[in-house]
Formats: sequence, C-alpha cells, structure tokens
Amino acid sequence: MAVRALVFDVFGTLVDWRSGIASAFRASGLAGDPAELADAWRARYAPILAEVNEGSRPWGNFDELHLATLDHLLAERGLDLPVGERRRLVDAWHRLDPWPDVPPGLEALRRRHITATLSNGHMALLVDLARHGGLRFDCVLSAELARIYKPAPEVYRTAASLLGIKAGELMLVAAHPWDLEGARGAGLRTAFVDRPLEHGPGSATRADPDADESVADLLELSERLA
Repeated sequence: MAVRALVFDVFGTLVDWRSGIASAFRASGLAGDPAELADAWRARYAPILAEVNEGSRPWGNFDELHLATLDHLLAERGLDLPVGERRRLVDAWHRLDPWPDVPPGLEALRRRHITATLSNGHMALLVDLARHGGLRFDCVLSAELARIYKPAPEVYRTAASLLGIKAGELMLVAAHPWDLEGARGAGLRTAFVDRPLEHGPGSATRADPDADESVADLLELSERLA
C-alpha cells in the first residue's frame, strides 16, 4: 500500500524546543542554568499527558499544561516569577525555530505527498509555530481534535480519518520511538528522523529499528520516498 500522506510530530522533530526555551529562561532572569531549566520543564511533559489520558486530570491544551508544569517546577525549586513572566515563558513555545533542513525538506515532501502536523500541541500553537518558522503544510492536525494525547491510537486514527485515507496509507514522521510505536499500533507507516541535538550535546543515541524509514533529515526522507 503506497504512502499517500505524511503527518509530522513537531516538538523535537521539526522545531528545536530546547534552544528556544533556554533562551526564554535566560531572558527571564531566573536563577539557574537556562538549558537545565528547559530540560527540567520538558521532563514534566510525559507525566502530565499521561494524567490526562488516564482521566486523573481534565483535558487541557498545551498552554494550560505548560503553565501547570512551570508552576510545579518553580515551586519545587523555591523560585518565583510574576504571572506575566510565567505567561511569557509559556508563550515561548509558540515561537520555536525549525531545524535547518525542515523548511526545504517539507517543500520537497509536499511535491508528492499530502503533509500535515500531528502533534500533541493544540491547533493555535501549531499555527503560530508554522507561521513563525515559515513552514508550509496542507493542513494542521492536532491531538486536540481527538481530545486525547499521543500515543493513544485514537490520535493517529483520527488523522487518517480526517484526511480520508486508510491508516496504512499514512506515515508518521517523528524523532521519538515511543510516538512511532504508537502510530504503528494504530496501523500507520513510520519514519524515524534522527535529531541528535534535541536534548543538547551528548544526548543519548536513539533509533527505531521497526520504522519503515530511518533518516538523518527531511531531505533524505524526500529522496527515499521518491
């Protein structure tokens, strides 16, 4: 079955969240290492999404969840920031720069395939990121449409349904094996993109031997799928 459409994870796969959030912490004047603070904030991502999926926390979009995890981080470390500064840190997730290969890689992939986001980030956030980074998609899709977060199978199946194609005709492109595993469980094809600097220099090596494609960047993926 041929791949007709590609959906892309965004944070880490398409955009460099760590550099952008570290810069926002640096600008806030908060005590501590900005990159370490960015990592510590991001580390609260998976647990709070699991709370939503398990039903122990009501649905909240990324801005709401990021604010909650930021409050927890600051309280845990005995740090204080005015409400306005906390909001500015949350807003920084809307203005993250793409990896260098992403704009030309997306353009190359769009020549032969339908392209869309498929992120746990909410719709408004994804629109802001696409506009900020000059990223072109045929449409923006989000876990917000399914009201549950990846890796729940409903997210991937909702994307296929909305695009009017079979799950096997849809490929998830992501840098995270857990996301790709979730997509395969829902019947999608998968492509692993290596982002060795997502967590900074010295990041642990990642791989996904079960992925249909494993590439260094989106331009290589375009060549493979051609």
